[in-house]
Amino acid sequence: MTSNTDDLDVRVVGGGVIGLTSAIALAEDGHRVRVLSRDAADGTTSAVAGGLCWPYRIQPYERAVAWSVRSFQVLTDLARRPEETGSRMVTGTMTGGGGAAADAGDGVEDGLAAWYAAVPGLRRARAEELPEGSASGWRARTPLVDMPAHLRYLERRLTAAGGVIERAEVASLEEAGASADVVVNCSGLGARELVPDPGVHPVQGQLVVVENPGIEEWYVSADSGATDTTYLLPQPYGLVVGGTARENAWSTEPDPAVAEAIVARAARRFPELARARVLAHKVGLRPARPAVRLAVERLSGGVPCVHNYGHGGGGVTVAWGCADEVLRMVREVQEGRGPAHR
Repeated sequence: MTSNTDDLDVRVVGGGVIGLTSAIALAEDGHRVRVLSRDAADGTTSAVAGGLCWPYRIQPYERAVAWSVRSFQVLTDLARRPEETGSRMVTGTMTGGGGAAADAGDGVEDGLAAWYAAVPGLRRARAEELPEGSASGWRARTPLVDMPAHLRYLERRLTAAGGVIERAEVASLEEAGASADVVVNCSGLGARELVPDPGVHPVQGQLVVVENPGIEEWYVSADSGATDTTYLLPQPYGLVVGGTARENAWSTEPDPAVAEAIVARAARRFPELARARVLAHKVGLRPARPAVRLAVERLSGGVPCVHNYGHGGGGVTVAWGCADEVLRMVREVQEGRGPAHR
């Protein structure tokens, strides 16, 4: 898309998947974009994410599903070049929730009807396709993203569009906007202090990467409110086995007992995992909020700020849909139609 008005100087705060996709949408629209991030992309929470494109732990659901459908389309297209983009199309099974109740009929009851309609070939799993212990589920072919590789791709794509990435500790949004026309706040968990927004809190996720014993499909059993989940995500660097979802837990140190429990849960359904060699332990803090904040306000100095944070466990799944909305809001600001406060 090409802008019909003068381009703007935009500062994007945050260099994870939400910040990078927002920055790409703006840079490819012709704006002068500078991403300010304390951490390199591979040091952000996004780099720890499992990378399955499926709505999970994110509100408001109706908007999140629409954002997810858009991201599904983009990631499916990127999956044509998996080595370059990190996105691949992989078949798998969703049971026991995972944001979508496996026994939800046509999807209307759990708010995901539009998501189910958007995923080509999604269908009920047959009994022989379910692992032991699973009563029902869905079968689908969806994007599964190697997040470290994908983040590197996003950085290259942003740079190719003229964007700049700067390692910088941002003390305030006003500081970020001092020499800019617009600030885009994609600070994730950092928004708790930066905005400040006390509604932002961590949902800790721990996972184990093991040597893949030959599992080619993804598997998820994760009720939306469960503390302990079970998922297997085959990635090029190993099999990602999860996981946990612990509200308001701030530690990023792996807990050996939790790791043992994660593998044991998965091994009950996939016995070959009991002997798999452990390659790595990882912990990430999902930037949760009662609902995603995707809105415009004026900072104290008068600079418009587009907030785009609070995506919880759904960052990669909604990133491109949210980036489209960020671009729309910035265009409204350009045209003088953006709200002074929303």
